[in-house]
Formats: sequence, structure tokens, C-alpha cells
Amino acid sequence: MKPIAQLVFATAATIAFSTSVLAAPAPAASEAPDVLVKRISTEVIDAVKADKDIQAGNRNKIMDLVNAKILPYVDSEKMTSMAAGRFWRQATPEQQKQLSDEFRTLLVYTYSGALAQIRNETVEFKPFRADPADTEVEVRSQVNMTRGEPITLNYRLTKTPNGWKIFDINVMGAWLVETYKGTFASEISKGGIDGLIKRLHERNQQLASKPLVTPKR
Repeated sequence: MKPIAQLVFATAATIAFSTSVLAAPAPAASEAPDVLVKRISTEVIDAVKADKDIQAGNRNKIMDLVNAKILPYVDSEKMTSMAAGRFWRQATPEQQKQLSDEFRTLLVYTYSGALAQIRNETVEFKPFRADPADTEVEVRSQVNMTRGEPITLNYRLTKTPNGWKIFDINVMGAWLVETYKGTFASEISKGGIDGLIKRLHERNQQLASKPLVTPKR
């Protein structure tokens, strides 16, 4: 995924993840899905633009922002199960938990560096239409860049007892879950579920030892 696509996902969504969640207000069950995504986008973008440390790549502050503003609104277990496909049902409950934890952590490291690159990008949402009875919906938007063409960005959300939560995102025509399916299947074919968990853990350790991407000036 291109760096700017990582930036888009990190700022507008969602979908960053980690193994722990900081205290944050639970989403109101009555909050409409498009309203939820707009609010998250605004809060994250405003927070980054107002914090010079985040723009400079301060890892702790970026991780805090991801944990507090994004994680509570993501259904990470649904996302992980979809990426694992049929192999998810073959995993034990403990393996499912480990896999979800490692996948969340991978996505946090993948997207946290992009937050430091936010400058003057804006998010424009398309008209939202859904039936009140729908339990899964899609919210469509685009990111207007200071240079270059706008980037299409769409979200899939599922209705839960705690409100709407994001479980997939489409950047420039590619759904995130579908992108990871091939990687997961390949690793499982070589070493089973434990092999995939081990590979994700090793990758997370590598990312943890590297500095975040240096922001553009």
C-alpha cells in the first residue's frame, strides 16, 4: 500500500489497531455510521495538525492518539476473521485471540508513521444512503490532496450492541481485508495458524525497533 494510502487510512479511520485500548467514551449506539466516521476523521486530523510532536514523529503520542481516537470504533476481531477466511474456524480460541492481537499491532505500526505526514489534506464525504434495517453499510469519501488527484476512500461498518464499528476500508479500489487474505493464506499453508502468528509477531518486533517515517517538510 502506498504511503499516502496509509496516511488516508490512519487519519480518516480507522483502522489502526494495537493490543490495548486507552480509556475513551463508548460510541453512542444511536450515532449514524457516516456521522461516526466524519467525527473520527475530524478529531484525528485536528489533533495531528495541532501537535508538533506528532508531526515530528513522536511515537508515544501517535500511539496514544491511535488508541484513544480510533481503536474504540473498529471491530478488529471481525476484520481478522475475514482476513483469515476459512482458517479462522480451524483456529482455537487462544489462537484467534493471538492472531487478532498481532494483526491489530501490525496495523498500528503500519499506519502510525503516516500520521506524522498530515499537513493540509481534507476529507470530503459523499451522500450517505442506507436503510434503517441495514446491519452493514458503506460510507464513501475522498481525500483532497494539496498536490495531485483526490484519493477515493470507502469504509464498511457493522452494527453492534455498542454502536457502529468499522471492519474494512477501501483505498483506491482495494479493500484492506482482501489485500491481507492472500498473505494470511500463504503463511498458514507453510506453518499453520501458529506459523502465521509467529510471522506477524516477528514483523511487529521489526517495526517496533524502527523509527517512524520522517515527516515531509
